[in-house]
Amino acid sequence: MTHKKHMNINKGAAGLFILFSLLFFILLARFVYLQATGTADGQVLAVEAEKRYKQQRVIEAKRGTIFDRNGNTVAEDTPSYTVVAVLDKTLTTDPKKPRHVVDPEMTAKKLAPLLNMEVSEVERILKKDAKQVEFGTKGRNISQQLKMKIEELNLPGIGFIRDTKRFYPNGTFASHVIGYVQKSDEENGKTVGVMGIEKSLNDYLQEKDGYVTFKGDPQGLKLPNTKESIVPPDNGNDVYLTIDQKIQTFLEDAMNQVEKKYKPEKIIAIVADPKTGEILAMGSRPSFNPNKRNIRYYLNDAISYPYEPGSTMKIFTLAAAVNEGVYNGNELYKSGAYKVGPDIIRDHNKVGWGTISFNEGVQRSSNVAFSILVREKLGEDRFLQYLHRFHFNQPTGIDLPGETTGRIVYQYPLEKVTTAFGQGTTVTPIQQIQAATAIANGGKMMKPYIVDRIVDPDMGKVVMQNEPEVVGQPITKETAEKVLDILETVVTSEKGTGRPYQIEGYRVAGKTGTAQIPSPNGGYLTGYNNYIFSFLGMAPRENPRLLMYVAVKQPKISYTETGAVPVSMIFNSVMKNSLQYLNIQPSLKTKAKRKSNKGIVLEQYVGLTVKEATKRLQEKGLTPVVVGKGQRIEAQMPLSGEEVIAQERIILQTDGQATMPDITGWSLRDIMKLAELLQLQPSVKGYGYAVTQNIPPGATVNAGDYLIVELVSPQEMEAKIAEIAQEKEENEKKADENKPLD
Repeated sequence: MTHKKHMNINKGAAGLFILFSLLFFILLARFVYLQATGTADGQVLAVEAEKRYKQQRVIEAKRGTIFDRNGNTVAEDTPSYTVVAVLDKTLTTDPKKPRHVVDPEMTAKKLAPLLNMEVSEVERILKKDAKQVEFGTKGRNISQQLKMKIEELNLPGIGFIRDTKRFYPNGTFASHVIGYVQKSDEENGKTVGVMGIEKSLNDYLQEKDGYVTFKGDPQGLKLPNTKESIVPPDNGNDVYLTIDQKIQTFLEDAMNQVEKKYKPEKIIAIVADPKTGEILAMGSRPSFNPNKRNIRYYLNDAISYPYEPGSTMKIFTLAAAVNEGVYNGNELYKSGAYKVGPDIIRDHNKVGWGTISFNEGVQRSSNVAFSILVREKLGEDRFLQYLHRFHFNQPTGIDLPGETTGRIVYQYPLEKVTTAFGQGTTVTPIQQIQAATAIANGGKMMKPYIVDRIVDPDMGKVVMQNEPEVVGQPITKETAEKVLDILETVVTSEKGTGRPYQIEGYRVAGKTGTAQIPSPNGGYLTGYNNYIFSFLGMAPRENPRLLMYVAVKQPKISYTETGAVPVSMIFNSVMKNSLQYLNIQPSLKTKAKRKSNKGIVLEQYVGLTVKEATKRLQEKGLTPVVVGKGQRIEAQMPLSGEEVIAQERIILQTDGQATMPDITGWSLRDIMKLAELLQLQPSVKGYGYAVTQNIPPGATVNAGDYLIVELVSPQEMEAKIAEIAQEKEENEKKADENKPLD
């Protein structure tokens, strides 16, 4: 029995020995195979090990910043935050320090006003069956200031996810030029430009994230004695525009005023340096705020809207006739009507002014005069050659996306004659600007451009630099001078249509335009305001430094007003302010008249006491605004020597800490003056006049603080202020109700 038991044990031991031996040899064979081949089940083991232990973290890159010509930021990447609420109760390990939303009702009541949401809506989100929730668009892309306000509430379970957003500090500011960006689904969530400079230079502005790799454990912690491998981020290139923030602000402010008062269908305006072709300002209405993307019109009309220009086209007809030596300004002709085959050309007043000189015909903008010049003096074929020499048959090639070109309608005799005074043939505003540089620049026609240079911010290297480019010389220097002389009389002569465009202290040369608008049913629209009113002017006449085109389509003018009123509101304001800003001295011939100007020349108030400075300003009919609690003036805006109008706000900064004034009702121009003086970063929403401000009145401010202002139209202003006042009253009432009783 015992012997049999031992036999069984020996057999079992032998079986186990054989089994384990087989396993050993299998494992040994597998080990040898793995060592020899480095693969298992078709997978390379080294690669799998690398995947398992290799950790990678992204180093975020920054999209390129867009600056104006002076280095002021007009588009940049800034930190933004998304508000999140943690609803998972299991994350709270210490009841005294909850990490989830404990009281949804209380949280909703405090959080809703800051997110501009209904309390019931926030409460509904906080009661969802989820571990973590967001608050939709109202809770995304919030600012650092709002994040801090929410943090001050100390709400359990409320946190933030950090992100980056594209920020446009000036709000509605050359918006169709600059454009905007959005995250692309096709580009794996990358931010890409979809309009303007953001789109056309996207490849330059586009950033590329870097990363750091290291060997780590499954929890992502770096293993000891391992090296890191770093691929640095490639930040996008910075773009410097030729746009001047100051001049663009003058333009935006002036367009706002005209839009508010006359409610036109369109406004188009361009300011250029005729010596170089640089675009200093470009704007249009309707416009939008790229921070809000409240876009209802996508085209940049300054480069994409061809239309019959009207009488501004006469500038180039005149230049062609002078250049060919066939223009005699003292020669007489009979105005009123001119027959072209079966058709009759009539002057804009239908009856003319009798027999007058060609110079007077230019001043009065006589269609008959220019019909005679083309048909009898210059010749239709030769005139067509000049249209090509001024490049009206091709786009300018400006460095903006979406440029179109007009169409020279020149088949029939009537079309050839009407082209001379801007009917039938269509051109774009930017084509007129390019052609007019030849008049203002001694016959040399300059290509317009809006990008000055592109810079690699990491290396400090200039990647691309634009230079002024002469694209033709359609006329001689002598012709340009003679045309300028004649165009100046359009503004100065009692018979001139350009009299509303006189600027005290400066000599202006230019030409008005009143373009008919084609009717959908054929022919042209009728009615005293169904026109595109325009002016193409340059100053100062003796050496034009600025060239400006303004067009206003279908303004709601009264029967007693002319189309020149809204156009001159923009041209005169922007041209005068820009000339003074550029320190261009007034013309010698008109310096003596400066004393009688309606404008008020500012004195130096720096160094005076607050009491003395405010007294002097009030005596001059101006409105002093004191920022600061000091007793003596340290800085002022506008500066001494600048001209201002009656009741204009003069901002005085005192010694000591600067304080924020109440800017309710301020225009964009006044807000920009304040921001410049206090070195604030302005962010303006909407356009019109201020109704809200993120920095409360009386609060201290420091250089670099963001000033966020909401503007609304005058029609909305009273209702908005009343709404804010009511909301404030309700909040104060609630605060009183929640006060503990003594």
